[in-house]
Amino acid sequence: MALIGTVPTIVILLGGLLLLGCVLLTRAWQAAGELIYPPRRAASTDPTSLDLAFESVSLRADDGVTCRGWFISAEPDAPASSTPASPSPKGTVVLSHGYAGDCSPDLIYVPLFRGAGYNVLLFDYRGHGMSDGSFTSLVYYERRDLLAALEFLESRGIEQVGLIGFSMGGAIALATAPLSPMVVGVISDCAFAELSQIIANAAAHRGAPRPLAAIIGWLVEFLAGLRLHANLFAADPIHWVSRISPYPVLIMHGAADQSVPVSEARRLFRAAHEPKDLWIVPHADHRKIEDVAPEEYRQRVIAFFDRAFERARSTLPDEMAVR
Repeated sequence: MALIGTVPTIVILLGGLLLLGCVLLTRAWQAAGELIYPPRRAASTDPTSLDLAFESVSLRADDGVTCRGWFISAEPDAPASSTPASPSPKGTVVLSHGYAGDCSPDLIYVPLFRGAGYNVLLFDYRGHGMSDGSFTSLVYYERRDLLAALEFLESRGIEQVGLIGFSMGGAIALATAPLSPMVVGVISDCAFAELSQIIANAAAHRGAPRPLAAIIGWLVEFLAGLRLHANLFAADPIHWVSRISPYPVLIMHGAADQSVPVSEARRLFRAAHEPKDLWIVPHADHRKIEDVAPEEYRQRVIAFFDRAFERARSTLPDEMAVR
């Protein structure tokens, strides 16, 4: 005991901080691995379950990763099970699925879009569902997958597309839209503004004090990027949403979202330039807006794309170059 008493207090404190730092770093490294290697979920259904005529597609990103999905035409000779298609397509909408999921649950939106006159493309991001790849970066590399989808559509003579993304898919759509002149508008359903904030929110829900949770959020995103050889911070949609203008953005979010706080939607909206709209739905949790306000959800989505495509058709090339 006398020997312990002779050790300077500062040394003990430094030793304790070093031990705490090592524990924090180790746990953050593990959390980064859990984040970028989510369990792969198999498709829960396919277009045949909705009696939809479809084309299976393979999309090759510029780094060689192949993503797979379905293209469903709005043409009348591709019958839908419930809603008849309009005589000629108004445009094409690409659906962007969420983290650790796949595109098959989003097939429920196809009759809505088809009935309103839109072709639909759905696909699985790398490391998800039917697609190749063993990891996810949540946005950074997935932008390549979405750009590959747009290139596929362009090869079919489609020059203008709308994007709708759910959670992670919304973040990818917001961060990718400025990279392609094909995009005429983006709907984000419960997307995050910064990945580190979502990690911090999860840490806080597990009992970490807010200041420590913020550190954990930053550290996990940094280490995930280190493991993936990518600057994940640079791909956060908060840095890209302003560049979608002059094309419109609709940011919608559940006020009771426990996974992605509604403050993320407000940050995205503040960062976006006009034309933009924000729809906050009371009592809606993550990806539950449609459950709370189903009719308004459908009406807003279709009305948004109707206006976006109409505006794009009348947009001058010089205005498109503003992006």
